[in-house]
Amino acid sequence: MVTLADVRDYLKSFNLFNGYYVGRIDAGKKNVLGVYDLRNRTRHKTIGSTQRYDIKGVSLLIHGDTNKTSTEKLANSLYEALESAENAEIAGRKVNIIDLQYDAPIDVDADDNKIYEYVIEVLFYVERED
Repeated sequence: MVTLADVRDYLKSFNLFNGYYVGRIDAGKKNVLGVYDLRNRTRHKTIGSTQRYDIKGVSLLIHGDTNKTSTEKLANSLYEALESAENAEIAGRKVNIIDLQYDAPIDVDADDNKIYEYVIEVLFYVERED
């Protein structure tokens, strides 16, 4: 099973952020990424064949800075990197599909410290371990 830490480590390869967190981020830092489990996914089952992949749903919180434009650009850079990723591997396992759930990062406005944030929801279809 792919973990949030595995996804975080894969996302580090894009080299876009100053810090990467699983779960809570350090809200005092700028231009960091938080990796969270994606909630409210419906479970699926393949009928008539053996499923050969695991699905890891994650919510990516882009915690930018006090400039909305630069935060939006950072979020779009991550989105585009995921959209154009080739030969991806997470924890040594092939990623068959990177399924971005929305057509762009979701603007969630600013936090209490006036740091702008965006969210990207994504499903990683990862080759199952034998």
